[in-house]
Order: sequence, then C-alpha cells, then structure tokens
Amino acid sequence: MVITCFFHNMKLLVVVPVPLQSVEVQVDVKDHVATVVSTLLYQNKEEKPIEAVFVFPMPSEAAVCHFSAKVGQTLIVAEVKEKKQAREEYDDALSSGQQAFLLEESDQSPDIFSMSVGSLPPGESASIRLEYVTELDVQADEALRFCLPAVLNPRYQPTVTSVPSSLVPYDLTFLARVQSARPISKVESNCTMDPLEFLSQDQTAASVKLAAGHKFDRDVELLIYYKDTHEPSAVVEAGQASAKAETLMGDPAVMLSLYPEFPKDIMSSVSSSGEFVFLLDRSGSMSGGRIASARDTLLLLLKSLPMGCFFNIYSFGSTFEQIFPESVEYKQETMEEALKKVEMMQANLGGTEILAPLERIYSQNCIPNQPRQLFVFTDGEVGNTKEVINLVKSNSGSHRCFSFGIGEGASTALINGLAKEGGGHAQFITGSDRMQPKVIQSLRFAMQPAVVDISVKWDLPKGVSATVLSPPLTSIFQGQRSLLYAQLTGQVLTEGCVTVKYSLAGRPTENKLNFSLKPTEETGLTVHRLAARSLIRSLEQGQGDRRGQIDDAKKKKIIDLSVQSGVSSSFTAFIAVNKTSGEAIQGPLLRRNVPVPMMMACSMPMPRMAACMDIDCADVMFRAADCDNGALPSVPESKAKRDPLLELVSLQKASGCWELEPALAKAVGKTSKDLEDKQPSAAKKEVWATILALVWLHGLKADAKDEWELLVMKAVTWLQSQNGNFSAEDIIIPIYRHSLLFSDHGIAITIRLPVDLP
Repeated sequence: MVITCFFHNMKLLVVVPVPLQSVEVQVDVKDHVATVVSTLLYQNKEEKPIEAVFVFPMPSEAAVCHFSAKVGQTLIVAEVKEKKQAREEYDDALSSGQQAFLLEESDQSPDIFSMSVGSLPPGESASIRLEYVTELDVQADEALRFCLPAVLNPRYQPTVTSVPSSLVPYDLTFLARVQSARPISKVESNCTMDPLEFLSQDQTAASVKLAAGHKFDRDVELLIYYKDTHEPSAVVEAGQASAKAETLMGDPAVMLSLYPEFPKDIMSSVSSSGEFVFLLDRSGSMSGGRIASARDTLLLLLKSLPMGCFFNIYSFGSTFEQIFPESVEYKQETMEEALKKVEMMQANLGGTEILAPLERIYSQNCIPNQPRQLFVFTDGEVGNTKEVINLVKSNSGSHRCFSFGIGEGASTALINGLAKEGGGHAQFITGSDRMQPKVIQSLRFAMQPAVVDISVKWDLPKGVSATVLSPPLTSIFQGQRSLLYAQLTGQVLTEGCVTVKYSLAGRPTENKLNFSLKPTEETGLTVHRLAARSLIRSLEQGQGDRRGQIDDAKKKKIIDLSVQSGVSSSFTAFIAVNKTSGEAIQGPLLRRNVPVPMMMACSMPMPRMAACMDIDCADVMFRAADCDNGALPSVPESKAKRDPLLELVSLQKASGCWELEPALAKAVGKTSKDLEDKQPSAAKKEVWATILALVWLHGLKADAKDEWELLVMKAVTWLQSQNGNFSAEDIIIPIYRHSLLFSDHGIAITIRLPVDLP
C-alpha cells in the first residue's frame, strides 16, 4: 500500500493511504502554443469510501478547457458552471451517495487549482483528464519556455498536505512533442531527459521524454530552440460549427504574434536618466543560495547603472527596510554605501509581506525627468496576490515594473501580473538558471526609452470587422513578442493588415503585418480558448477595487463568457456528476488530501563556470588552459572563493573605471608587479587598469557578455572622456603600439592603444 509518511522535528505526523497513484502529462507544442493533457489515476485502497482533494499549481496564463473522469467504462465530462452552483451540485451529489468531480481555481490566486474526487468506493479507480492550452514565453536567447509547475509553495490558508520532494508517493511521466514550420534546433531541460528524437527528416517535428525517477524537486522546464529567428505571424481559426454566429466561439478568431523592430540607433544607446528602485524579498524562504544569488545580482545591477541616475533599495519580509530615506543620486559614495548594506543582507525578515513596501515606494514623489523603474525580486509566496497586483496597476502611470520569480514554485500569477499591470517584463529563475543574465536583460529594457502612444489599426476587407479581445498594449520591448487576439466578423476570405503605431524617444514608429484571413486547418479551438482566456483575465483585472472586487454586471459577463467558451475563470468551476453509478455509496467519506512537494528554501545553483579554451589572437595573453573559474593558477585558492567575474565587477567605480590596485591584479590572476611593469609610460594608471579589466572580460568571460555588457559600455564611455577617442571594438583588435605578454600559451587578446591615449 502506498502511504504518505513524513516527519516534522523528528516526529511522525501522518500515515495514511494516498489515493493518487500516478500523473501522466503529454504536451503538444505547435510553434509557440502548448496543449497540455494531464491524466491522473486515483485508486481507493482503503476499506471505506473516500474524497480525494488535490491542490496543485497551474500556469497563471493557462486556459483550462477540459475536465473529465472515467470510472470503469463510464466517461463523465464536466461542464463549466458558476462556482457557487458547481460547489452546491458537488456537495448534493456526495450527500446523495453519487460520485462527483470538481475542479476550481483558487479565490486567492489564478495559478492554484483544487481538484476534488468525491465518493470513490473501496477498491475502485478513477482516471481524471485535465487539459489546458498556454502560450510559451520568449527568452533572452530566443528560446521558448514551457514550464510544468510541480512545486507548490505555501501562499494561503486552505489545508495543503505537503511532504519533502523526495517522498512524493506518486509517479510522473512526461512526454513533449514539438511541431513547427521551422526546423527545431534543440530542446533543453532542467530535468534529466531521454535523448531528443526527431520525427521528420526536415527536423520540424520532435519528441522528448522525462527520464524515469523524477524526484519532484523542481518544476519541469523545457527550452525549445528553432533554427530560424522568431518573426511576426498570424493564425486565423474557424469558429465552432455548433456555436451561434456573431459570438466568440461561433466567429473566426485571430492570434497575432508581433515582434516589433526598433531603430538601430535608438537600440545602440541607453538612457543615462531614471530612478531605479530595487525591492528584494528577504523572507525566510529566500535563505541559502537564493539570497546569495540575489546579493550578487544587486552588485551587478548597481555597477551597471549610469552616472546621473537615482536609485534606492528596499527589502521586505514581515517588515521592510530601505537603504536611503528616499532615492539618491548614483555616484561613488552612494554606491559604496548601498553595497556595504547589500553585503550584510540575509533572509531574516520573516514572512512575505510585499504590500507595505510597495505602498511606501508609491508614496514617494517621482523625481522630475527621472522615469521610475521598479525591480521586484521574490519567490512569490504571498497570500494577497490580487491586492498586490491591483496596487501596481493603480500606480502604473508613474512607473514600469520588472518582476523576477526566484526558485521553484514561484507564483506565476504574481510575477506575470506585476509585470503585465506595471508595463514591464517578467522573468523566472529556476533550476540551473543564473539570475544575472535575465536581470541585466530587464535592466536594458528599463534603460530603453519607454514606448508611448501605442495604437493598433486594422485594415480589413469591406464587410469584415475585428473586435479586439486582448487588453490594450501598454508596453513593447525590442525582441519580445506581443500577442493580440481578435474576433473576426464577416466573410474572411482574402487578406488583412494590422499596424502597430507608437512613439519611441519622440520618434513616430510603426510596424505592419500582412496576413491571410483564410482559417488555418487542424487548429481545433486553441486560438478561441486562448482568446477567451485573455478576455476573461482582462475583465477580472479591470476596474475592480483595491482588493479585486468586481461589480455584479462584470461578474455576470465573465461567467457567461466562461460557460460559453468552456474556459475556467475565478467565478466558475468544472463540475461532473456520475448519475449512472447505480446504488448509492454508503457510509461517511474519508477526506484524503493528496500530498504535494514543497521546497521552503531550495538552493540556487552556483555561478556558471567559465569555459576553458584557447583563442589564438596573439600578443596579449591571459592563460585559460589551466584556469579555475577563469582565474590563473597563481591566485591562491580560498575556502570561500568568490566568482572571479563578480570579484572584478566589485572593483569597478561608479564612473566606470578601475584603479590599478592589488585587488585588480588578484582578480585577473596576476601580481601588482606584473601589471605595473607592463604599463605603457604614456598611460594613466586608471586608464591602464580599465583597459586590462576590459581585456580580461572579453578574453575569459566572453560567454557572460550579456552580464557585463552594460558596465563595459560605461567603462568605454569613461575612457572616451579621458581624451581617448576609441570604442569597445578598438580594445580587441590587432595591436598597433603596445603589447603585454601575460603568459606564453593560452588565451591571447590584443589591445589597440590610441595615439592620443593619456
């Protein structure tokens, strides 16, 4: 018999049979949309009838569109009904001895669902099928990210039985099939997978399986890479034949994927203004590797900020702290003061009360001509998700919010909601992810001019109209996909065009997409369901009060749309009653909570190791053939050795330069004498030290360029201010005047020192 058996403070808490035996997940990915089918097998091995309750995480943007149960040879397909009515029908069925099945979204957060399997007699099994569709987010390296949440962190009050991830008593099997018009390059995962199997010669179809023995210690993440870059596209889907015309499900629907291209001259520059506010979670669940990684990330962020901007750092738990009473100008003194306090930060502030620090931040007056950019770092374990998101939304006109979900089980509802309502960008850092590249990507977004005056114009044939179902576009970023859904009315037989117009750095800009109005074959109702989900979420978040309360008229509209489309909402639930089960099930039901894996403070991965390879560029050399984390063997090993990249970054001044000091020599694996002996007589010490730091970054940390690119740009700007008229490219080209030999083998990098170098 499978049992739940776990300990707390060395005391046995519970020993009960577990009715959930296995979970089988099949994912079908078509381009950037995934259809997920989960089959859960329940079996009652007890001597009395049971009610099994399973509370589990779900992607917040998922459109849950099917729920059914198979008992013996009987298939019971659930219907979507108003939540209160569904609960009453479920309770009435159990009271009368019938079998019933209920699936509902949490009232507290849209990324938590509860599944109730009622009146399962002794010895009987039930197979539960759950289906949803979801879009896949585009990552910084153009991968598409799919995540199957497997870890549920505590965020609210209903009783959830939890066990250590290694003691989860049911099995998970996982199969993903990928299909696209473009060839598939590779599929990566944070979990152990069987080798990728291509299903077609042109590599446009492939499948991958989760290796046996998954321990439920992490979410299951897939990164899907296509050989061609992402391009704007449109998918038109025919309406449901049985649905009424001029309704969402009866008319054709279109999904537009837009990838705006910004002018290169704007993208090559970054703003030197802005108020950057960092809000860091220091609750107990952030302990261990999470808080250490967050400290390193704040170091990199502070070093990458431009001179002349303003900044402040807040941290929170049960209470909150701030480094400065109000945002201060970024300069060497304020940067040093902030870094000293960041180094002392621990995950020791108790719970996860994020509302109070947000209220304090929003109570501070914005600084004229310094656009506010808010960065939120949290593992997402809050109990008032909707209230927090509504607070951000009510202040969206005064700032942009960039959010980061840290670790397994971070709330997708909170992280995505903060960015969506705050006009920013959301990132998730899980598994083997390194936090810094994703955060710096968001910093680059924040330092780009805000896109304003966004409008969408439809150019359609006569007699055809489009009703937009997505919320208005409030933010656009270079290289990031923007999705639009619309309902099409009329004869959709020819072509259409959509134009997105906006203003970027005061320059009017537009992007056009021409597309065929002919419905795509064999898409099912995927686009319609995603469109319905988009409209439902928009209505749920729109015009509610601070706590998310919605008026009766809007609530009725959401319920009607949910029932019509068969997509769940916060006000509806799936209900199925087995009315053919014959004799009533006798006796009181035993409630069994299906245990879920919880990770209260899982460790983040150690910083990425530098690749050890030889690059033959001649003349100026740092050895890498025998390197350890990028440092040379001449550096003594330390028990608490810091990542050499972060060690070098920590020495950079706020202005962008480095000083010629023993710490710099140690960071690059040399002695002070080595560097001073090779210093050109015409070069100032700070100029020479800065060039050496840039050479080391380009030579030994080229794989981490997305982490140090902004601070290198600042360093080059500083060099140019020293009467040195050269760019970053001048640093890594054949030598003209001077060379510096660090070793006789290994990586070789050359420097060009301009004639007028001071």
